[in-house]
Amino acid sequence: MATAQATPARPARAGARRGPLAALRDRPAAAKLLLLALVAVVVVPLVHGRWGGGVWPDALTADLSAPLGEVTDWIVSNRDSHPLFLYFFGHISNAVVLSVRGVYLLLLALGWAGVTVFAAAVAWRAAGIRLALTAGVSFLLCGLLGMWVPTMQTLALMVVAVLASVVLGLLLGLAAGLFDRVFRVLRPVLDTMQVLPAFAYLLPVVLVFGIGVPGAVLATVVYAAPPMARLTALGLRGADGGVMEAVTSLGATGRQRLLSARLPLARKELLLGLNQTIMMALSMAVIASVIGAGGLGDRVYQALSSVDVGAALAAGIPIVLLAVVLDRTTEAAGRRIGAEPTGPALLRGWRGWSLAALVTAAVTAVGRAADGQVWPDDLTVAIAGPVNTAKDWMVDHLYTGVPVVGGTADLAAHFTSGVLNPLRSGLTGLPWWSVLLIVAALAWTIGTWRTAATAVLAMAAIGVLGVWEPSMDTLSQVLAAVAVTLVIGFGVAVGAARSARLERLLRPVLDVFQTMPQFVYLIPVVALFGVGRAPAAAAAVIYALPAVIRITTQGLRSVDPAAMEGARSLGATPGQQLRQVQIPLARPSLLLAVNQAVVLVLAVVIIGGLVGSGALGYEVVLGLAQGDLATGLVAGAAIVCLGLMLDRVTQPTTRRQRQES
Repeated sequence: MATAQATPARPARAGARRGPLAALRDRPAAAKLLLLALVAVVVVPLVHGRWGGGVWPDALTADLSAPLGEVTDWIVSNRDSHPLFLYFFGHISNAVVLSVRGVYLLLLALGWAGVTVFAAAVAWRAAGIRLALTAGVSFLLCGLLGMWVPTMQTLALMVVAVLASVVLGLLLGLAAGLFDRVFRVLRPVLDTMQVLPAFAYLLPVVLVFGIGVPGAVLATVVYAAPPMARLTALGLRGADGGVMEAVTSLGATGRQRLLSARLPLARKELLLGLNQTIMMALSMAVIASVIGAGGLGDRVYQALSSVDVGAALAAGIPIVLLAVVLDRTTEAAGRRIGAEPTGPALLRGWRGWSLAALVTAAVTAVGRAADGQVWPDDLTVAIAGPVNTAKDWMVDHLYTGVPVVGGTADLAAHFTSGVLNPLRSGLTGLPWWSVLLIVAALAWTIGTWRTAATAVLAMAAIGVLGVWEPSMDTLSQVLAAVAVTLVIGFGVAVGAARSARLERLLRPVLDVFQTMPQFVYLIPVVALFGVGRAPAAAAAVIYALPAVIRITTQGLRSVDPAAMEGARSLGATPGQQLRQVQIPLARPSLLLAVNQAVVLVLAVVIIGGLVGSGALGYEVVLGLAQGDLATGLVAGAAIVCLGLMLDRVTQPTTRRQRQES
């Protein structure tokens, strides 16, 4: 009996011993946090006793001002005499100037009518008659707004920058797609370049190439090439294995496999890369106006300097129109790959392109005969005056004196004192090692130990660079703006996911806001909220909202209809369907929306240094204005580290996603 009673007792005791371990295996996030807490119990007292708490200790910082100052002095002293500048960078600079000038003269030779017809013809061949009309009307509107010459200047810079970006991206993408070692080396480089705000690219380029078009084009190329490289590598590495095996079995050489199989199979990724490169190049072309790019970006920047909302809008609308036309054309071209040809048989293939070329040539000849190279001044419409009048009315009636809320100035003051200041004080008041622990916990919970190590090392690098407090200030602005963006974005997205009519109404609004340059958002925000950290946060919210709404809406709409129907059949209310079905199933899309909100908000908060946001943005602006490589480059490196950390703690890894699925 004793034996019989003891026999079932042993499994019970064993199950009791295994219970906590089994529970931890079922909850890997809790296991990670428990292990991290055990490590912290041992390590934190040692670290605190050695270096203390509070802000990052001076003993762990590295002063880079002296070596970077020496580099700056050497570049400035040798820029006009050293062979490296005379025979390498000098030739690159001359080639860029000649290319941009050649494209600009070609556009002027075509005339406004020829350029308009050419844009419509390309859109027609790539996407159909509807987009052709959109392209033609868009270019006509650029002329009506009195922005024809600046538009052509920006377009010339865009053509050269995009071509160079595509060539560079293709070469890097080919190398990464064909060789695993190159892919492993390039991947962290491309990740870093993706989170680096565009503004940080300008300072090193200005030091080497000076103020002007060459520096603007090359900064644009560096900023816009990574999407092409990343998507090219993705397309080549994702080529169908069966097709590649069949081509190899036929005795094809490596070059033949690349040209006849890999590249054709990756056409959609290549066109998507072209689309992303065009959009990023256009965005950077506006930012590069700070270093003398000219064109529409220069008009926007000058309007920002004088807080002229009307002039900024007049220059911003053509940028949006260019972005919409280029985005829709490349997107439609990608959708048509592999589809059945449409339209009359006589206009397909080379016949359609020949007709488009003949019509463009005929219209150009007629325009030159009528001396119509530049848009006539008597056909322009000045919108700056009415827009500024409306802005003045809004400022007069909304800045102060609004019942209950007090006005936009009071809102900015309350947001600064009630949200930004406490958040900044809290982050700067935390012991530096506790910030590292929080980052490690977040990154490890959502990803792997490599993710956590990368995020922690990125934050530690900020401290080593000696910019811990400005980085915490910038982080507080980013966190506050991201929180507001997510609350508004998720609320709007839920409504758009439930209402197809609301989604259709929002689509053109989101298109405009998503393609508007970052600088344009600063001007009306400064007019309504003044200068400071609150206006920079408001501009960041407006800039990031379209991406959050789009991604969240798509994620909620893509939830399995069978799951939704099952929830409705069980009597679930709309709120229960949202909380218990849509949000859990759309979790990857929601996390992607959070990630994009962080990246986009960080980009605008940094530019907010131009309007008094301070912190790292001010350091970058100061370094750019004074040509101080030490100040600007250290701040730019801190921005990279901050962006890398935020990217890691908001985007789950592939392994984590596989575990959850």
